Amino acid sequence: MARKIMVVEDDGNISDLIRMYLEKEGFEVKACYDGGSAVESFREWKPDLVLLDIMLPVMDGWSVCAKIRESAKTPIIMLTAKSEVFDRVTGLEMGADDYLVKPFEMKELIARINAVLRRTEIPDDTRKRLSFDKLVIDLDSYELLVDGKRIDTPPKELELLYHLAATPNRVYTRNQLLDEVWGFDYFGDSRTVDVHIKRLREKIEGISPAWALKTVWGVGYKFEVL
Repeated sequence: MARKIMVVEDDGNISDLIRMYLEKEGFEVKACYDGGSAVESFREWKPDLVLLDIMLPVMDGWSVCAKIRESAKTPIIMLTAKSEVFDRVTGLEMGADDYLVKPFEMKELIARINAVLRRTEIPDDTRKRLSFDKLVIDLDSYELLVDGKRIDTPPKELELLYHLAATPNRVYTRNQLLDEVWGFDYFGDSRTVDVHIKRLREKIEGISPAWALKTVWGVGYKFEVL
């Protein structure tokens, strides 16, 4: 069955071009031209991935991203004409999985989509669940349980925490985490790691004295088990 991608872009020419390339790659595509219709279409169509422009009529891309994250962990790639770090970091902080700055090559867009989809797929024969005091990281169900409560967590945040916790007390540099969690085909920079660590700390910091998500200054991060 073809993977479904929802393209939210108010420029008809850009939307049509993206649709043409994606359909050529075997994806099923649905186009939306404003934020309001995107939220409704997402609920009805349930896509496998969302390409989401930031500057949209009715509701901007950040608001659409937040609405999607209220109920789903579907991968989101933000599209923006702005290259400022603020726009990229804002998208990641709101739960986006990746971003792409216009203008971009269609080959790069396809590579990003395939990379994000690969990262969100877990083999059926692999069990990936880690348990610590008051913390369960489950990549089988993509769930984070903190003190017995399920905490909504974007897929990339959960994968980052799992990767660190799978080898307790090992220190990873930001570049190592980009390579091993995001993959060699990721086009972002090390600030992406910092954003995800910040969001994880908001969810788990201070829950238990038995473990902690630590910064090793000048080096990177580790999941410390005491």
